[in-house]
Amino acid sequence: MSSSRPADLPRAVALRYDGRGTPAPRVTAKGAGELAERILAIAREHDVPVRTDPDLLELLAAGEVGLEIPEELYRAVAELLAFLQRLNAAEGAPAPGS
Repeated sequence: MSSSRPADLPRAVALRYDGRGTPAPRVTAKGAGELAERILAIAREHDVPVRTDPDLLELLAAGEVGLEIPEELYRAVAELLAFLQRLNAAEGAPAPGS
């Protein structure tokens, strides 16, 4: 199976989860190339941690923007959120949803 996008083209997916209004995180943005670079730049501008996980990225990128992540990805994303909470705690930042 061939892909129309070059392997070295940057890709990004942004998630939002505050633990209040929705039962699962939502995909809020996704893109490749310049759009991915912009998503990453916005994350850096707002001190949002970025994690590189090509396998999870591939699965999340298959979802639609605005929709909750599929139930099959709950565990992987929960591990990601736990990682981010540990980072925030180490930096003295409030936990997400606080």
